[in-house]
Amino acid sequence: MTIEADDKATVSAQAPDPAQRGPVEELVPARTGFAVRLRDLVGGIRSRNKLGPLARRKERWFYLLISIWAVGFLAFNAGPILAAFGLSFSNFNLTQGAEWAGLTHYQDMLEDPLVIKTLGNTIYYTLGSVIISLILAFFLAVLLNQKVRGINIFRTFFFLPSVVSGVAVIMLWGLIFNPQFGMLNAFLGWFGIEGPAWLQDEGWAMPAVILMSVWNIGWMMLVYLAGLQGIPQELYEAAEIDGASSWSKMRHITIPLISPVTFFLLVTNIIFSFQVFTPTYVLTRGGPNNATMTMSLLIFLAAFQWNRMGFATAIAVVLFIIIMAVTVFQFTFSGRWVHYETAVD
Repeated sequence: MTIEADDKATVSAQAPDPAQRGPVEELVPARTGFAVRLRDLVGGIRSRNKLGPLARRKERWFYLLISIWAVGFLAFNAGPILAAFGLSFSNFNLTQGAEWAGLTHYQDMLEDPLVIKTLGNTIYYTLGSVIISLILAFFLAVLLNQKVRGINIFRTFFFLPSVVSGVAVIMLWGLIFNPQFGMLNAFLGWFGIEGPAWLQDEGWAMPAVILMSVWNIGWMMLVYLAGLQGIPQELYEAAEIDGASSWSKMRHITIPLISPVTFFLLVTNIIFSFQVFTPTYVLTRGGPNNATMTMSLLIFLAAFQWNRMGFATAIAVVLFIIIMAVTVFQFTFSGRWVHYETAVD
């Protein structure tokens, strides 16, 4: 099979000119994923070598400040984490040493319906508390970002619940949810609504615990407020000149520019919510019928009441892996919706 002269000319015209290829493209095919990664790596090294004095000074400060956390993590966290991984493969308690158990505890978790239900309860609580808290915190921050007289007093009032002792607040919520003389059912009774048993009802116990989490949104509101005040007012003024409505400014300016704050609060709140312990321990002890049993509470009960330290450690390892996987997933896809400002030296 031969190629005519015209066909050769056509193929030659479609092929890229070797002289126009970059140094990386000459080594590997341009369409492979490895080529893209290698080109990005080379470009990143070249761009770093071109950093100015200000950028290099910022870089040194970054490594200096993050080293404080790194030293603390290696000294106080890395060791217990590694020890937990090792102890999850053994049988031990507070009175005797560890004995090798292999994958027994992990097999027990897969076969234990309580563990499966507890994981579902924890995910249920995390989704409900994080979504409601983020929405309400953002709404309050927008309201408290207005320039009105006495606004600082209102900001203080909404932030104060975040500094109150957690156990005291939870005990107060227990009185509010009391089905006989609780304030919430009394309020519903004014409108002819018969309130449920809340913490004593299997169907309403977890929604009640989720509702308690709303009390602690003051710090989230404060973070959102700081982010809102960092948005340049010139953007809103330009949008008003173009005739943009309040919703358009919220959708195209506020929400995109506040997305880094939302991402930070989303990551931290999911981590905290997966480790919820105090409200379920103080008020329900996981009841009724394990409806409020969470992973952290199950770890506590398995370790210190059932004296199954190895089993509790295995649950803790699984919880750690779940939290890490969810966090990595969020960082992986954050580039699709989180918008950062580009700093120019």
